[in-house]
Amino acid sequence: MTRYGRIHTPAGPRYVEVQEPRVHVLSAAPWARPHRTGEVFELDAVRWLVPSDATKVVAIGQNYRKHAEEMGKPVPVEPLIFMKPMTALNPHLSPIVMPPASNDVHHEAELGLVIGKTLTRATEAEAAEGIFAVTCFNDVTARDVQKREVQHTRAKSYDTFACCGPFMVRGLDFGDLEVRCRLNGVQKQSGRTSDMVHAPAKLVAFISNIMTLLPGDVVSTGTPSGVGPMQPGDVVEVDIEGIGVLRNPVTR
Repeated sequence: MTRYGRIHTPAGPRYVEVQEPRVHVLSAAPWARPHRTGEVFELDAVRWLVPSDATKVVAIGQNYRKHAEEMGKPVPVEPLIFMKPMTALNPHLSPIVMPPASNDVHHEAELGLVIGKTLTRATEAEAAEGIFAVTCFNDVTARDVQKREVQHTRAKSYDTFACCGPFMVRGLDFGDLEVRCRLNGVQKQSGRTSDMVHAPAKLVAFISNIMTLLPGDVVSTGTPSGVGPMQPGDVVEVDIEGIGVLRNPVTR
């Protein structure tokens, strides 16, 4: 397995390969066959960006049966997709900012897929090959707004509502990973990726038959049951087996 990410540097954002206790700066995105530039930073001193330079985030709703049950909704026959804008992307340790329009902002821990090649009308086999790496994702949701509306766009699209990182991991078998969410150290969500209604390759193929997926795009695959509210001052963590911990404080 190899861990990659993006960090702030004096020269601007850069992709890195993570080899503790350091990160090695790469000449290009990791799916573009880069080389190491020779520039090295200490891991505990870097400021993380979201792991990939995504043009879009495509998210999946009600992809775990127990979550569909807790929301009082049926399990979709086909994947239920919605989008989060790139302006909602939020890196590890950066605050989730609750908007004035909502008093009921929820966490949703999810496995994120990072696309590594252009995919248009892909088969499931092609889609599986096109998934470059996996990451931790928090599909933050203004639940009170969502309940008032048919569409998910407003409730899911506020700035900072697409937390992603800190790393993306390549070479990890993600067919049966535990996905957990902790709020102030207390576990709130736990599920396994094997419980998804629609598996990752099927999701990516389905999406690619609607819109072209580009390298760096992120697909968020749905959340297990246990979603719940966050308050200013809270700290929320998405912890996925084999990937790491995505941590964000909550502010108003």
